[in-house]
Amino acid sequence: MAEWIRCPICGNKTRLQIRADTELKNFPLYCPKCKQESLIEVKDLQITAIKGIEAKTQN
Repeated sequence: MAEWIRCPICGNKTRLQIRADTELKNFPLYCPKCKQESLIEVKDLQITAIKGIEAKTQN
């Protein structure tokens, strides 16, 4: 069963899903709703935010 990753800043769903066997380390997660990027770690369906980093705008 897959679960949606939620933004650690605003709590909305992102466009990514994780499964029980998914492991991520220092993953840059972008939220399309609040347009923020944050580093996360995932293990055993537990999502931990490392820190928020500024989203870079493109010209």
